[in-house]
Amino acid sequence: MSDSIIELKDLWVSYPRQQEGLIRNPFKKRVKKPDFWALRGLNFEVKKGEVLGVIGRNGSGKSTLLKILSGLIIPDQGEFIQNGKRPILLSLGAGFEQDLTGIENIYLNGLLLGQTKEQIDQKMDEIIDFSELGDFVHEPVRTYSSGMRSRLAFAIAITIDPEILLIDEVLGVGDQAFREKSKTAILEKIKQNRTVIIVTHSPSLVRELCDRCVWIHVGEQKAVGEANQVVTDYVKFMNEAARKK
Repeated sequence: MSDSIIELKDLWVSYPRQQEGLIRNPFKKRVKKPDFWALRGLNFEVKKGEVLGVIGRNGSGKSTLLKILSGLIIPDQGEFIQNGKRPILLSLGAGFEQDLTGIENIYLNGLLLGQTKEQIDQKMDEIIDFSELGDFVHEPVRTYSSGMRSRLAFAIAITIDPEILLIDEVLGVGDQAFREKSKTAILEKIKQNRTVIIVTHSPSLVRELCDRCVWIHVGEQKAVGEANQVVTDYVKFMNEAARKK
């Protein structure tokens, strides 16, 4: 029996191209633009308990892949197979209601992640302590800096203790002390055989935390394998592309 917790098989995802604006030439024939393929033919698996990095430059398709992995969209072609609980997506303020306080958002996000009010009550002090927000946890989230929102998001997700954790750049935000604290918490989850997927454009982060890495370039899977080797090839490619400009 396979120990894969997630599998992507020849997975394709498209978005409709933006059509003409509200005002258009009535004498011009309207031609429907073809769909844009954000992901094309992805094939990889995620093993239970491993830390997988997903790397690529901006616009490569990483955000679309996150939406697939978190169940927000379904592919146009191919298969997305998930064995186990739905992954929890950790990104900058994902799912936060800006006019609600930090406390209220903890309850809201906890309920959305399948926790009961009683379970959230039991974890509330731990979440607040980890976030380091102090009295700001009683203020509306719209008053928070991006770093404060990321600390709250991380504190909620890590304390809920997911089976699969998706991380979108959050480990690169905040002061050095909180980044180290976050990495320590991730490493603790790894020891508990939790599965972690880190989507980033940071080679150093992948090298530091990941076992394997998937490199996506303009929607295609350019490489998948041991993290250090994939990152080395990615950095070489990016340096050569920069020299050609």
